[in-house]
Amino acid sequence: MEIGKAADSAASYVLERMMKKDVLAIADLTTKDLEKILKRAAVLKKMQHQGKSRQTLKGKSLGMIFEKSSTRTRVSFEVGMYQLGGQALFLSSNELQLGRGEPVADTARTLSRYLDGIMIRTFAQSTVEELAHNASIPVINGLSDLHHPCQALADMMTIREKKGRLKGLKLAYIGDGNNVANSLIEACVKSGMHISIGCPHGYEPDAAVLRNAEREAAQTGSELAIVNDPLKAAKDADAVYTDVWASMGQEAEHAVRVRAFKGYQVNARLMKAAHPKAIVMHCLPAHRGEEISADVIDGPQSVVFDEAENRLHAQKAVLEMLMR
Repeated sequence: MEIGKAADSAASYVLERMMKKDVLAIADLTTKDLEKILKRAAVLKKMQHQGKSRQTLKGKSLGMIFEKSSTRTRVSFEVGMYQLGGQALFLSSNELQLGRGEPVADTARTLSRYLDGIMIRTFAQSTVEELAHNASIPVINGLSDLHHPCQALADMMTIREKKGRLKGLKLAYIGDGNNVANSLIEACVKSGMHISIGCPHGYEPDAAVLRNAEREAAQTGSELAIVNDPLKAAKDADAVYTDVWASMGQEAEHAVRVRAFKGYQVNARLMKAAHPKAIVMHCLPAHRGEEISADVIDGPQSVVFDEAENRLHAQKAVLEMLMR
């Protein structure tokens, strides 16, 4: 390649890297980004329910890398790309050269030549970040052990649907301070919601997430509390949220965690501490009889399947924002 052309190519790559945006955590989004995504998601949902569609991503391709199994993430991203006029490619880590030791950086650079965006569902947040650092196309975190931003966006969309607003409401999260809890904390403080985490000692959310959230909460007026009493966490909450006690990759800890989380079940007794019109949320899959009782998750206050549907619409809004 001629020197001038090589320089132009390098400059073009740098420009693409500067202009591209990733969603690796809710913290990557500005408050304006969050509002834009939620508004657009509501429009896309309404259009879908009316049988209307816009081919805003016609001709675009999304690569979906899965190192963790999935129901909602795979189906919602695949269907979402189809509804927007694009295509999604399922890429199992067992079938990629990643599974044979190819560096993440090389995979990122190669896929950037073929695709318009990458979604990855994996274990380590460092894998997501390395992929994004080396890709010249947008990267979306479909789930890591540290963050689950797409779930939190769907959750915020659901709360706003049911309550008409976010700012000033209280979300109570009961259970393990896992990736979902981390992303909910970031989403709540960014939107001005109050959030109370009820968890046992040793199962608190990530310390760095908490430090950053406390700084942002001071600017948005959000209140953030970590308590060990689930009833205290749930007091007067407008939404009560829980997740499984043992996430993927923690199956060997299940028995230990069941003992640690005894008393942290979202059930009728706990719901009496919340606001009478509180909604019940769960990111699914759920273990009835463990983190949540069957009568609550299947009861009239539950919005878990609206929440699951909203993964589709919130992610479509993210795809448009990054790839359009």
